[in-house]
Amino acid sequence: MTSAAESTQTPVAKRALPFLLITILIDAIGLGIIVPVLPSLITEVTELDLSDAALWGGALIFIYALMSFLFAPVLGNLSDRFGRRPVLIIGLVVLGIDYIIMALAPNIWWLLVGRTMSGIAAATFTTANAYIADVSTPENRAKSYGLLGAAWGTGFMLGPVLGGLVADFADSARAPFYLAAFLALANALYGYLLLPESLAQDKRRPFDLKRANTIGAVRMVARHPGMLGLLAAMICYQIGHDANPAIWSFYTMYKFGWDAGDIGWSLGFVGICLIFSMGWLTGYAVPRLGEKRAIIVGFTCAGIGFLGYALATQSWMMYAATIFFAMVGVGSSALRSVLSKQVSETEQGELQGAITSVMGLTAIFTPLVMTGLFSTFTGDDAPIHLPGAPYLLATLTMVISILLVVSYIGRLAVRPQPASSNNTD
Repeated sequence: MTSAAESTQTPVAKRALPFLLITILIDAIGLGIIVPVLPSLITEVTELDLSDAALWGGALIFIYALMSFLFAPVLGNLSDRFGRRPVLIIGLVVLGIDYIIMALAPNIWWLLVGRTMSGIAAATFTTANAYIADVSTPENRAKSYGLLGAAWGTGFMLGPVLGGLVADFADSARAPFYLAAFLALANALYGYLLLPESLAQDKRRPFDLKRANTIGAVRMVARHPGMLGLLAAMICYQIGHDANPAIWSFYTMYKFGWDAGDIGWSLGFVGICLIFSMGWLTGYAVPRLGEKRAIIVGFTCAGIGFLGYALATQSWMMYAATIFFAMVGVGSSALRSVLSKQVSETEQGELQGAITSVMGLTAIFTPLVMTGLFSTFTGDDAPIHLPGAPYLLATLTMVISILLVVSYIGRLAVRPQPASSNNTD
């Protein structure tokens, strides 16, 4: 039986959603493919040992996050001016060129240039979210955002596995970069041939450099009652969410003696749970709970999951806590849907750029905070032995996020939502 949400999808949405899901899937695979081989490539081009090469690895992560923070609002505003389609396609082309540069890199500076380009062009997720806001109805928007999140999770879970297999088969740390380039460029061609434009000419606005930065984007958000508080809630959620990639490996090795295989299997389970949460459960739960309750339930369960991580005394408890943590996918998709409904069609790119920018900011400092906490509370001079301290902080950020949602969601202005979009190709 076709659901009400599916029956109200616009024709453009039905044609575009598969492409958007494939775009995000390929983008995430491309990022994940290089994870297992990047240390080897850095040691190759720098001729340093693994310990010293790790510093350059941190620099590459930092430059990517910094460029994403600075340029996401620019690209979001460009998509409001020129449409989503060209920004998506150009972003994919630049990503393809980035991977080729990294594959050919004779020294570390080429890798830094490549990661800089990648961070600047990382508009696929931002622009895809704006595209979803253009073509989806209010009823199925949270579900569509959940599907995008599931596609990203699937790609990032498959990417490292594929990267390791390709590197082993080709006996080269550079081979996965060529595959990532092929995937990005093939997807750009697919979009050029098949993707319709979602933003009609009469819905576009002039590009304004004053608005095309994080401060300008936040000012736009602040003009809408209640939205600044909800954006703060999203920042708090993201800080908590980023605890896992920052310390999961260190925490589980320290507390449970896990090896690389144990960590790999556990992260695979995390990915499967998030895919289920965002890919199916969001579409089922949000229409029945409503967006506000879906956010609260999702973030409450995530907080319970983080608390479970912090207090776990046996390995199986990490798996049990993950079932609760994965509900964060329902809450985050519903929150993004609520935010998207508060701005006009001409501001969707700007809003999604603002969200991506502040998430890029958390990606810069959260790993430093979480790993710093872990080091402080596990060292010989620790004031108290508490390896779960980062997860306790993550629990606190989820509580703050819930309080912000409860406080500010009632202040939102009621905007009339069109039943369908008049988008043109």
